[in-house]
Amino acid sequence: MISQGLKSPEREQSIHRAWSVDDLIETVVESVQKSTISDTPFYHLRFDHFFPDDLYAAMLQAMPVSTDYRATFDQRNGRNSSDGTATRTKIDLFPEYIRHFPLHKRAIWEVVGRALCSRELGKAFVQRLAPGLERRFGKNFTKVSMYPLPILTRDIPGYRKGAHTDSRWKGITVQLYLPPDNSTTHIGTLFHERLPSGGKGPNRTQVPFAPNSGYAFAVGNDTWHSVTRVGTEVKTRDSILLTYFVDAGAFRFLRNRGRRIGNFVVNELRNLKRR
Repeated sequence: MISQGLKSPEREQSIHRAWSVDDLIETVVESVQKSTISDTPFYHLRFDHFFPDDLYAAMLQAMPVSTDYRATFDQRNGRNSSDGTATRTKIDLFPEYIRHFPLHKRAIWEVVGRALCSRELGKAFVQRLAPGLERRFGKNFTKVSMYPLPILTRDIPGYRKGAHTDSRWKGITVQLYLPPDNSTTHIGTLFHERLPSGGKGPNRTQVPFAPNSGYAFAVGNDTWHSVTRVGTEVKTRDSILLTYFVDAGAFRFLRNRGRRIGNFVVNELRNLKRR
């Protein structure tokens, strides 16, 4: 168990003893393998207990402060409030991005980030999402390279996301919800059916915004999903977006790593300004 009362280096050592990267990889791979499969309105996976209980509790206690996040602005999707404040902020869970965190927070998020980027987890998602991936990439879908990008996101009142299918740069989309309780299940992501004409239909289902839960799907032309506007009854809508970008070909390979380097430079400049 993770000790909740320890501080700084002592607490960091305890966390690493309780949950090494290998331990967590084994656990999250099992979560994917045991996930519930649904075909409504398109093929996807659902999780109701993705992380171990003690680690999930520690993650909630180690959430970054608001100034650790960087803003994302998109007026078309309601990501700006009326005063110009970004309604979605994010932090990439790569070691170079979280290195400025306090030791006890960095110890938790580095283990989580490394496990989410593991080959073993990526392979598990590919196996479980085979029908959707084969429909898009053909019979050799297992040979399509994917580049994982885990991002800790925070949405505040005013955030919304219109119905969309996700960019074709993406191969797999995963969202892991991080609420402290079941009081805001109504702000979960909505899945929409696809009409023969190609647009979204009226029938939909929602993945409740419940603790330690989430979903995953292979990005396709039928994977319509949205988020209704987050209301003032919500303090924050915290989650991890784990996106597997298609990494096939020199251009995509360089693009994926170039974005990581670019975001790192921006993050370092932000931290220099905060000193």
